[in-house]
Amino acid sequence: MRIAEKCRKTKETDITLKFCLDGGDVKVDTGIGFFDHMLTSFAVHGGFGLELTVKGDLNVDDHHTIEDTGIVLGQAFCEALGDKSSIERFASFYVPMDEALAFASVDISGRPFLVFDADFPQEKCGDYTSAMTVEFMRAFAYNAGVTLHTRVEYGTNSHHMIEAIYKAVAHALKAAVKQNDSGVVLSTKGVL
Repeated sequence: MRIAEKCRKTKETDITLKFCLDGGDVKVDTGIGFFDHMLTSFAVHGGFGLELTVKGDLNVDDHHTIEDTGIVLGQAFCEALGDKSSIERFASFYVPMDEALAFASVDISGRPFLVFDADFPQEKCGDYTSAMTVEFMRAFAYNAGVTLHTRVEYGTNSHHMIEAIYKAVAHALKAAVKQNDSGVVLSTKGVL
């Protein structure tokens, strides 16, 4: 099993995470209901096991909780991959969510990068600030060592648009981490 466990405690957040690329229980508690919903969707649609507890300074706002969760989840994702041998590496996926359509493309390259293209019409989804979606994706991609491109093709409801992004990223990652029988790292360099 490709598993990683992480703990990270700062003056702003206290995070405990158990992550498995190959499935398992999904239990998420960040103190932000909509974010819990997004991370649960991410884990379920990615086929990942995710047990996550976050205590953040929500009296300030949701920024530190969401960004720091992206950092820790990205670190766990990277660790669980090991040397990245025998994975498909690249994948892309579209997800429709009612009137919204989102796209994600990933390269598990060891070269972190994010291209994010989405404008959300509603500023908030519950206690979740819509603009934090890019911050989470950036923190995740840079700490996972993943090149991630995601965009919302169209949509009018921020909830649907954001959820479609999380699900599209999850499905793309699920396909990219799929194991094959090659036993090699998919790179002309021989390492990622």
